[in-house]
Amino acid sequence: MNKILVIGGSKGIGSAIIKNLVDENSIVNISRTPPVDSHINLTHFNYNILTDDLPEIEEIDTLIYCPGSINLKPISRLKLEDFRNDFEINVIGAVKAIQHYLPALKKGNKPSILLFSTVAAKLGMPFHASIAAAKSAVEGVTKSLGAELAPLIRVNAIAPTVTDTELASKLLRNERMIENIRERHPLKKYLDPKEVADLATFLISEKAQSISGQIFELDCGIVTFKI
Repeated sequence: MNKILVIGGSKGIGSAIIKNLVDENSIVNISRTPPVDSHINLTHFNYNILTDDLPEIEEIDTLIYCPGSINLKPISRLKLEDFRNDFEINVIGAVKAIQHYLPALKKGNKPSILLFSTVAAKLGMPFHASIAAAKSAVEGVTKSLGAELAPLIRVNAIAPTVTDTELASKLLRNERMIENIRERHPLKKYLDPKEVADLATFLISEKAQSISGQIFELDCGIVTFKI
């Protein structure tokens, strides 16, 4: 049974990842609110990743950092504080967790780290300057650490398109917006959190032992195709 640390597993993609993994793994979740579902294999620590000292964990096989933000504003309305906040949540929090738990990961069984980016880091999208900047940094961290920590620790990231979570609820708040989002994607759909969790499950598994330093565009075709 592997020991998996999920940061931000109480909601959205993080919650879906825990549901995918908890039956066969020992899961530790760190978030400001507890997960909705309890399980004998799930331990929760109520911490704020940005402000609190993190709990000590002796050994970890996988670290998954899920916190993110969707801060969509025109550049004229974005304040420097917006950029700072998005960078703190998406990049500094991940770096803090990695630095703190790196000794525990080095003791793990075929250890890996999984981070999250966004399609907006590759695809120029209006009103995404702040979050695209932060997630582009996440992609840089993924590649740099993948090289630095090889061959011991694999590091990858998933870059999803719009996913049906509470975080994206403002983008999917009525039928017209939902239909517009579908039509923008060549596959005429957007993501369910379970789809992201399934890719995450693969990337931390034995089947992905030759994959590191990669950014996986889970994009319903929007980055690659022009149809």
